[in-house]
Formats: sequence, C-alpha cells, structure tokens
Amino acid sequence: MDTEASPFESSEMLATFLTSTPLLSMSWSLCDRANTMPSQGFVAEQMGSVGHLAFSGVQLGSGPDPTSGRNLEPLVTATNGLFFPLEHQFDGEEGGGEEEGKEPVLVHAGFLRIFLSVKSNPNFQNRMLNMIQNSKSIVIAGHGIGGTVAGLCALWLLSYLQSISSNISVLCITFGSPLLGNESLSRAILREGWSGNFCHVVSKHDVFPRLFFAPLAPLNPQLHSLLQFWQLSMTSPPLALLAEKLLDEGKSQIFRTVLASLEGLAKAEQGKNVTCGFWPFGNYFFCSEDGAICNDNATFIVKMMHSLLLNSSPSCSIEDHLKYGYYVEKASLQVLTKTSFPPAELPESSYEAGVALALQSSGIACQDESVARPAKNCLKLARRMGRTPNLNCANLAIKLSKITPYRAEIEWYKATCDQSDAQMGYYDSFKQRGASKRDFKVNMNRYKLARFWDNVINMLDNNDLPRDFHRRAKWVNGSQFYMLLVEPLDIAEYYRTGMHRKKGHYISNGRERRYKIFERWWKERPIKEEEKKTRSTFASSTQDTCFWARVEEARERLDNVRNETDPRNQALLLSSLDDFSKYASGLVERKEVSKDVVARNSSYCMWVRDYEELKSQYVQLHP
Repeated sequence: MDTEASPFESSEMLATFLTSTPLLSMSWSLCDRANTMPSQGFVAEQMGSVGHLAFSGVQLGSGPDPTSGRNLEPLVTATNGLFFPLEHQFDGEEGGGEEEGKEPVLVHAGFLRIFLSVKSNPNFQNRMLNMIQNSKSIVIAGHGIGGTVAGLCALWLLSYLQSISSNISVLCITFGSPLLGNESLSRAILREGWSGNFCHVVSKHDVFPRLFFAPLAPLNPQLHSLLQFWQLSMTSPPLALLAEKLLDEGKSQIFRTVLASLEGLAKAEQGKNVTCGFWPFGNYFFCSEDGAICNDNATFIVKMMHSLLLNSSPSCSIEDHLKYGYYVEKASLQVLTKTSFPPAELPESSYEAGVALALQSSGIACQDESVARPAKNCLKLARRMGRTPNLNCANLAIKLSKITPYRAEIEWYKATCDQSDAQMGYYDSFKQRGASKRDFKVNMNRYKLARFWDNVINMLDNNDLPRDFHRRAKWVNGSQFYMLLVEPLDIAEYYRTGMHRKKGHYISNGRERRYKIFERWWKERPIKEEEKKTRSTFASSTQDTCFWARVEEARERLDNVRNETDPRNQALLLSSLDDFSKYASGLVERKEVSKDVVARNSSYCMWVRDYEELKSQYVQLHP
C-alpha cells in the first residue's frame, strides 16, 4: 500500500516560508506605498543582497480597458523576444510553432501594453540594472493590476537571467491580481520550472482574481465604475465614497456573473476540456481571518475560488480587494498560533487532519453544510492521487531499467551492421532492411522505447514529475543516449516509407516532439571539461542526431542541380551543397560521427562520391 501523499507538497513549503518571514508583509508594505504613488507606477528598494520591486495597482495613462477581458494576444507577436523561453509553446520548437489542436501562448493584451510601457521607462531600466548587479535575490510584487505587471516583469526577468546563465533567484508575489493568460502560458511556465517562482495571494471574497473567468462584455459600465472605485480608494479615499454610490447598482450583477461562471468551471469533470480563455499558473495562497492555504493545482484553484465565493456577498467581493494588509497580518499571526481539535472531533488519519485544518484556515469550517461540503471536496481533490512527483520519478527509474534490454538489442544490431561485409552501416541497413525476425524485433524495440519516453513527456506536461526533472543528470543523459541511438532509425523509417514526399523533409516536418525536448535539455546542461577535449576515435553514435536527415536533403538537392536549367537557381543549390559538404567534413575530421557514416557504401559516402563527380563536371562545363 502506498504511503499517504502530501496534498500541498512544495506549495505548503512556500506558504510556510512566506508567513514565517517578513517577506510577505514587506512585499505588501511596498505595494501599499506604490498604490499611493500612481504617477511613478512602481517603487524599488535594495535591502542588502535582496532587491525589492513593487508595482502600483493604479496604472495611470496606460491602463487596460476592463471590457477587454477576452482580449488575448500571442506573446510572440509584440515582445521582440523578451519572453523567448515561453514564446515557443512546445519544447524545442522556435518561432511560436503551434501543435495541432493547441493554442499558442496568449496573454492579456492590455496588461502586456502596461508592462512594455513601464519597461521602456529609463528610470525603470536603470533601477533594474542596478538591482541585477547588486542582488542575489529579487522579489517582485504588485496589487491588482500591478500584480499582472509584476507577473510579466518576473517572466521577463526569468527569461533574461536564463539567457545570461545567472543564478539570481526570483520570487513574484501578487495580491488580488487578475488572471494573466491562457492554459498554454500556464503549461509553458510549468515546462520552464518557473511555477514555484510565483505566489498569488487571494483573499477569500475578492472578485478581481476571479473576474476573467466570466464573460465581461455585458458588464462594461459596471467594470469601469468598479476600477474607478478601487483606484480612488487607494489614492483619494474621500472621492471613493462618490464612486461607491455609482457602483452600488452594478455590484450584484458583477458578483452573480462571476459566481455563475465559476460554478460552471468548478462542476466540470476533472480532465474534461472547458472553454475558458484564462487559466491560473503558479501557487495560489488563499487567505482569510483564520489563516491561509496554498496549492499549485489549477483545477483545485478554480474550485477553491468558487467554494470561497459561495460564502460571500456582492459588497464583500468588492471590499475584500482593499483588505490585503489585514489578511497578510492575520496570516503571519497564524504561524504563532497552535491549532488543535477537541478530543471528540479528532480526525481518523493525518490526511483527514490536514483537510480539516486547511478547511478551518479557509475561514468556512463553521459554515453550513452546503458550503462546507464543496470546500472539503475541493481540498480532497488537492491531494495528489497516487504517487507524489518524487515517487513518480523513482517509479520511472525502475521502468527505465526494465526497458534497458530493448536498448541493448538495438546497440547489438548497430554493432553487427557496422561490422557487416556489406559496408552499409547502421542507418542504411535499417532503411533497406528486409523481413527478417531480427529486423522486425529492432523495429518493435524502437516503438517500445518511443512509448516510454513519450510517457515521460506526458508526465512532465501534467506536472506529475519534479520541477527540476529536466535538469537531473540521469534523465538528461538517458534521453540523450536514447536520441543518439534511435533517432537515426526514425529518420531511416521516415524516408523508407516515403513520408518526405507526403509531408516534406524530416527536420522541418517529421521530427517528433520528444527529440526537440531532449535536444533542448542537452543544450542547457552544464558542460564538463572532459567534453571539451578533442576525440581520438570515432564516436559510438553520430553526435548530430539529424545528420542522416541532412544527408537525405543533400541527396535531393544533388538531383535538383542536375535537372536545374536556371543558372541562378543552380548556383544557389551548389552553394547549399558546398555548405553541407564543409559541415559534414568537419564532423568527420573531429570524429563526431560513428563508423557507419564513413562505411564505404553508406548514403553519406555515396553522396560524397556523387558530389565530387558533379563538381568535376561543373568545372569542365564552366572553366
């Protein structure tokens, strides 16, 4: 029987860290100060080796139209590479490539414009440069709209620090921030391992973090009044009383619309696709007068937002957005308070105790059953079913050991091909294979290994593995070894079956997503000194796993040159052939290819002979 899994895992650790240190209260204090200085838009402070940046919830001059709640735009179109790790949604794909049936990474267009406006400010640029130079850690915070700006700033900073290989840690804390982007953004952040860098503090009644789950077009006038009320409450409280009177009539309509939309999402079956433009990412820290609970499961977050709002009212849902100072103080005090159960109400297990305490911290433990039951079910949902990520990882390691014989059989097949009298090598032997039992078994092993590694990718996509999984040497090296051994066989099968005539060449049109992911893992690994040494013997596997696909393209271009009558096109084809010839020769000279590449009857060696013959003919025709 499996041991009980922790339902809150890393999120619980983050929540404990925030509430047991001055970080949460300090971040709110800076946000509160930034809210009173809307003309500046942000405040920045350096405290020792920690840089603090807080964005105002009142963004003057460039604030988004609240009616544009569904106005999402691709991140890649307007940012000129600022968020380059997120701009290609799928690992290894560059330039915003889009997989069939899936959306690109989208963010709220208005919030993105605010961030780009702030980033272009010379004062902001100077403060950020100074902060990066003098900090070991940077904490970015924001309230309301300022929270979305803080989120974009953190994503930009994480992208920039990754590009310069900096080890500065980044933490983003938002208070009552609306949703920023779609589910593809959430997945991209998970893919990068950045989910743990975000903590969204949400009070139990605040409607603003829940707003973009609802259709906003019918609420245009009410939303304008709502934003005006919040902004005046932060900057000019006496004037806010006038705005509140204008808002009174619209409170109920906003509240009912958001609650109804959340109810539809909360009741959707787990795993079922629901139509919602926006989706949460990172850790959500739900706070009340009685404490706080924290989780990073998006389905749990949606259900919890609904459960807490059930116990609210139109007025509370508006006013709670202005009470984060009170909730932060309460959350910090709860760390010093010991919670216990009456003897007659002791839970039956540690898991039940955790659920009961979380329910109590949410502030609805004593409410009527119609409210408490959905909240309790929601908390139980947060319990990770089956194994925790680390146990999943250990289980995968066992499965990896079980597929080792499949890999060993392919290695043996490669060795026999390389030693064959036919002098064709590994790639060409598989491409021209017959119907022997050996060939059939190798092909089946190729499918079995692909199924294992595709399952690894699916588990990563579903957040079922540790966030640093793709940086662990065991899996980086294992995936690279698999790719070096098996991708040449996939390329051989692609051209053997004529897929290049139907879909186009392999690299652009046929390469599996897993190889793009593994290639990216390998490029991002720390390079050891011994890897920089010059080889004295041929590699066991060709280091460019797409080498044979490049050979196939070069073979086609060679045929095209012979048939081309236009001198300009012929010259372009010859130039590309010359580039490939130099590239391939360099690999051979550095011994970064395996022996099958230089086998006498391999596709590459035959191409070299044909290319040399073509060049000599060309010289004779064009002396």
